[in-house]
Amino acid sequence: MKLSLSLCASLISLGVIPSSVSLAQSGWFWQSPLPQGNRLSAVSALDSDTITAVGDVGTILRTTDGGATWTLQTSGTTTTLWGVSLVDANTGTAVGGVGTILRTTDGGATWERQSSGTLSVLYGVSFVDANTGTAVGGLGTILRTTDGGATWTRQTSGIQDASLRGVSFVDANTGTAVGEFGTILRTTDRGATWTPQSSGTTTTLYGVSFVDANTGTAVGGIGTILGTTDGGATWTRQSSGTTTTLFGVSFVDANTGTAVGDLGTILQTTDGGATWTLQSSGTTTTLYGVSFVAPTGTAVGGLGTILRTTDGGATWTPQSSGTTTTLTGVSFVDANTGTVVGQFGTILRTTDGGATWTPQSSGTTEHLTGVSFVDANTGTAVGDSGTILRTTDGGATWTPQSSGTTISLLGVSFVDANTGTAVGDSGTILRTTDGGATWTPQTSGATLSLPGVSFVDANTGTAVGQFGTILRTTDGGATWTRQTSGTTLSLFGVSFVDANTGTAVGGLGTILRTTDGGATWTPQSSGPPEHLTGVSFVDANTGTAVGHSGTILRTTDGGATWTRQTSGTTNPLFGVSFVDANTGTAVGQFGTILRTNTGG
Repeated sequence: MKLSLSLCASLISLGVIPSSVSLAQSGWFWQSPLPQGNRLSAVSALDSDTITAVGDVGTILRTTDGGATWTLQTSGTTTTLWGVSLVDANTGTAVGGVGTILRTTDGGATWERQSSGTLSVLYGVSFVDANTGTAVGGLGTILRTTDGGATWTRQTSGIQDASLRGVSFVDANTGTAVGEFGTILRTTDRGATWTPQSSGTTTTLYGVSFVDANTGTAVGGIGTILGTTDGGATWTRQSSGTTTTLFGVSFVDANTGTAVGDLGTILQTTDGGATWTLQSSGTTTTLYGVSFVAPTGTAVGGLGTILRTTDGGATWTPQSSGTTTTLTGVSFVDANTGTVVGQFGTILRTTDGGATWTPQSSGTTEHLTGVSFVDANTGTAVGDSGTILRTTDGGATWTPQSSGTTISLLGVSFVDANTGTAVGDSGTILRTTDGGATWTPQTSGATLSLPGVSFVDANTGTAVGQFGTILRTTDGGATWTRQTSGTTLSLFGVSFVDANTGTAVGGLGTILRTTDGGATWTPQSSGPPEHLTGVSFVDANTGTAVGHSGTILRTTDGGATWTRQTSGTTNPLFGVSFVDANTGTAVGQFGTILRTNTGG
């Protein structure tokens, strides 16, 4: 399947990638980005080595070697985790959506859900010891525990119309919470009473960091930085030099602190905020959280970004790796050898089952939307503006071929080194029988986009497209016959295993099945109505479909039943390729590459 950028817009809008993540290789696991590609919202550093980060889809990452390796931990939830607080090497608490509170006492080997008593999202958490902590969140929610979270007690914040986004305690008694509309609340009695303070702003404050009872800093929208040296009796606006939103802040003493935010912004002060200096982060991805134990610090953000400094921020080194370019097509010829393509002419190749992915030179910046290999050496990629690229040496070189069109090509299917078909916008169908030396337009009878095509031999193929279009040929495309799909929803992907047996997928969870070469197409139940954009069958019974919101569906009975699998992401997935019942790869937005060796 493959989606053009224009078609994608209605649905969404390098170096060798090494393995630097420790995880169990079962189910679906990340191959790009590494250690994973979900947004990271918060980070807590206990010391220079022991750090935990949390984020979307219940992501929890842990390192005990300063980020040289990161281990994905099992959180037991798929809700977004917004805050985390470590108090020692074993004990930590994470909070998130729908009142989620998770607790570990074994360094994250296990995380146990605690009863928060609320369904409000919890954005921030601060513990001062193993027992005493405070969480804050939506609708002015403040929760307090003095027994390590065995019980959480709601406290009166005095506000109900504003979310609290951050909290910082310096001891069991003294803490500050910040949030929407410039809200700042202060307690000096363990939260028995919370007193509003005047921030002098109405912009949202996202982060707060205190180093003692008097000295603290809050950051927020439009580059806002506020400082206090009197416990918040007065808050003074500081000049950040930016108008980008700042989401996180971490101080190590009264003078030295770091704030992070939109567009990869990192600001540092060594004089208590009298001056803030922009540091080079090397990224434009939003950074949401930062945590320092001088002189080492870790910042985390969108697309799984992890940055590390060991010199107080003079230099920041990425600990996350891999492409973040959207990938739209994938083709494997065996368990080890595969190629993915994507935006801006991206081509990645693996010969070790995705343990490493090597960028190849495509010679184009056009978006590539589909790829088809027939053996380890011979493959064809197609894309925008009629782009067709060919390799006969496993991608060491890619040669442009003349398609005779500037119309975007969205999908391609080869059955041998010579015989292939490409489809695209405006009902375009192109055919070659000489390995692409010449491409001949065929008459499809359609005028709408055709994103998917599947051939099982030189003569027999099916193309699918917008508004339920299904076209069939049994004579190598000399004639294409429209079939009755029974739907007006767009179809984006199709996979046939023989001349009779095939599956098409599309909008709002559409799955159609035929066992008679498309004479009849029968709808199947996929579950929740997520757009399905790619499908791969290895035999008449066993297939996998992928789509939006990280959707992966699996059948082992020819689609009589489809089971949702845990992908570990909500990133849209656009393509999938299986080589046997167990071994498959899915690709998608933000450079997502997922792999399974166990059928998912």
